[in-house]
Amino acid sequence: MSNGGMNKMMKQLQKAQAEMGRMQDTIAAKTVEATSGGGAVRVVASGTKSLISLKIDPEAISEDNREMLEDMIVAAVNEAFRRVDDLVAEEMQRLTGGLNLPPGMF
Repeated sequence: MSNGGMNKMMKQLQKAQAEMGRMQDTIAAKTVEATSGGGAVRVVASGTKSLISLKIDPEAISEDNREMLEDMIVAAVNEAFRRVDDLVAEEMQRLTGGLNLPPGMF
């Protein structure tokens, strides 16, 4: 590869890295919401998979259904994190223009 070709490739790589950084910032600023138990548990998570809020319907809180409530919390958090993964995949699709790049490429 000539120096001109190598320089062009390096500039393209730098541009892709800059776009990836912007995409990561965009994702980090977004939030996703998920519910479980018919809305009894509602969570909001950031694009970096940090739990931002957890709301529990007061009617869902009782000692009799403690285990079920715990399961609903786990389900809602896991769904929120899955939605973050979907958000990341959508942004990557937009960034790469539909190219099927191997995982970890960026």
